[in-house]
Amino acid sequence: MKIVVCVKHVPDTAATIKIAGTNAFEDSDTKFVANPYDEYGVEEAVSLVEKLGGEVVIITVGKASAVSTIRGALAMGAHRAILVKTDSQFLDSDLTAKALKAVMEQDGLPDLIFTGKGSVDTESFQTQYRLACALGMPVVNDVSVLTIDGASAVAQRESGGGEKQVIQLKLPCVIGAAKGLNEPRYPKFPDIMKAKKKQIKEMDLSDLGIDPSQSRVTIEKLEPVPERSGAKMLLGSVDEQMTELVRILRQDEKVL
Repeated sequence: MKIVVCVKHVPDTAATIKIAGTNAFEDSDTKFVANPYDEYGVEEAVSLVEKLGGEVVIITVGKASAVSTIRGALAMGAHRAILVKTDSQFLDSDLTAKALKAVMEQDGLPDLIFTGKGSVDTESFQTQYRLACALGMPVVNDVSVLTIDGASAVAQRESGGGEKQVIQLKLPCVIGAAKGLNEPRYPKFPDIMKAKKKQIKEMDLSDLGIDPSQSRVTIEKLEPVPERSGAKMLLGSVDEQMTELVRILRQDEKVL
């Protein structure tokens, strides 16, 4: 079984992001990691191949510095990786899906594709759907339980309000991994050393016939999240507090 895991190189959610110019951020000193939801996909892929045999291939679309994230996925047990290099900090989901599709067609289509349910930086939650549509494959996102049985998969996903859906799909398909699917392993030192020798094939978007200037989404402006003001304590009776609350919402905050 050949399994592809799409892994994104993202800023650590604990990092302090500094805006640079109007539509970019300073990334030279920013700590980057593997998108946490993608790590669930890596763990599931490696676990399946350990049981069923085959190989796990990591595909990343990102800057050259994404090699560090890819090495981490290889240390978890993936066999090889492909990096599609781009200089853009924000490559839209449409171009990303096109790049992923082109790489898979060149490398040989897999039996199963994992992505995370979404990325923690842009949070567009679109790439897995666009990729599945481009490849003509079924897709299920936000998957917390997965069973592979021959040429079919049974996925359980969160549907909101505490409800769960169970969906059966034919392979090949795209699975958006969510928290709860598994517990990603921590690579041991020997695995980290072995990962340094594993193949990472690098290519550019132009090698895939993709022009990054054809992006359908443009970031016009980035702004830091405004700091929250201090809390206000309302005193007096319940009626007095409600009267003051309405006044604040109308006159001070102007939301009513």
